[in-house]
Amino acid sequence: MHLRTGGWILQNHSIPQKGLFSQDPNLPWIDSSWLFDVLLAAVYRLVGLRAIPILLMLLKVALAVVTFCLARVGRANFWAAVVLSAVAQYVIPGLQPLPYVLSIGFFAVELRLLLRSRQTGVTRNLFWLPVLFVLWANLHLQFVAGLALLALFVIAVLLENMLRAHRGSWLHERVLPLDLKQVGIASLLSLLATLANPYTVHLFPAAYPSLYSSVAFEHFIEMRAMSFRRPQDYVLMLLVMAAFLALGRLRSLLPFELMALMAAAAVGFRIERDAWLVVLAATGVIASVLALKRDEVEPLDRANLDRANLDRTNLVSTVHSPERIWAAVLTAAVLLIAALRLPGPSSLMEKVSQGFPVKACNYVRENHLPQPLFNDYSWGSFLTWYLPEYPVAVDSRVELYGDDVLSSYFDVVDGKQLLDASPMVARAGTLLLQRESAMAKALTTLPQLKAQYRLVYSDDVASVFVPQTAQ
Repeated sequence: MHLRTGGWILQNHSIPQKGLFSQDPNLPWIDSSWLFDVLLAAVYRLVGLRAIPILLMLLKVALAVVTFCLARVGRANFWAAVVLSAVAQYVIPGLQPLPYVLSIGFFAVELRLLLRSRQTGVTRNLFWLPVLFVLWANLHLQFVAGLALLALFVIAVLLENMLRAHRGSWLHERVLPLDLKQVGIASLLSLLATLANPYTVHLFPAAYPSLYSSVAFEHFIEMRAMSFRRPQDYVLMLLVMAAFLALGRLRSLLPFELMALMAAAAVGFRIERDAWLVVLAATGVIASVLALKRDEVEPLDRANLDRANLDRTNLVSTVHSPERIWAAVLTAAVLLIAALRLPGPSSLMEKVSQGFPVKACNYVRENHLPQPLFNDYSWGSFLTWYLPEYPVAVDSRVELYGDDVLSSYFDVVDGKQLLDASPMVARAGTLLLQRESAMAKALTTLPQLKAQYRLVYSDDVASVFVPQTAQ
């Protein structure tokens, strides 16, 4: 879907407003990841299908970098940061070359900026947040999670000021006061920055139905609560327990860290897709506590140093750190070797055909089977790219179709609704289904359905049906 939409944007020099490539082209649609789509399509034009594995490699490297930087917030021990970063990358669910990975990276950068400002008492770094949100709001809709984190930060600063006004409060002594006015200005600018997108304020109403629709909770496995059937789930639980234990051992209060960890845990354990939220929160909390513990052991008279000069010194030492230079060199070398060893387009397409109906699509195109398609949901986005002349019944755009349409679709494929009663099936000229799906088996075994549809193609992946009345 992203590749096809990006190609359409480059070709038409406009941002889509309607439901392109679907059986309902007049439905309103907001492409919240339009900038990602354009970048992907541009790279595809340069290197072809290799754009996808290249993008995946770059996203994985970027994730490794941002998790390491988050784990080293407050100049924590290098090897402790390496271990924390490795654990974070292990427990984050399998990455795909999709814009949600950018949200993971942006969230980690935002969290690091917020934690660093609290450790130094300096707010000027917070003014990088509007720049971050301008990009984020044009790349992926989950920038709303970043706004929620920023709201928690503002609430925590207000709470800290209230606690600081009372002697003997539980607030940790090394939680430095922040300029509330500057925090408020940076937060307001960040909120306004999210409006710098082609859809302006209309992007916000599309956020919830796109990210948390009821049909997604009912039918998509990644939206269910964590099942604890994988080793990564237990490692994640231990990571979160370690973060809470680290906060508890301080015997004093870190309001922002505690609030962020609790909110992220509530979401991450309830929605497996968003488990990365609690991974990053726990990583940041553990790194912050390690930095506080180190400062307690090695005070270094920081109170007598000018904070701004200290920040500049840390920045210079970070830039010229030999270990970071070596890490950059090794990363570049690995990326270069991996890029040179990428398979050719034919090999990549052969790999794609193992999970997607490439051969079936070729048959549909070569034999000019009637339009539009009734398709398997998981193939919808692929079909918009590989078979663009055939409008699809459904694809991954949950916000486009809505809960009612998608619920009706899943009722049909699950056998809860008769085919004759479904408008999607009634107007479809060709049915492209997974060979082992219940619907495909019903169409090939039930006499009443065999009288209405005939099988015209089948392979190990897909089966193609057309109405008996079709020529």
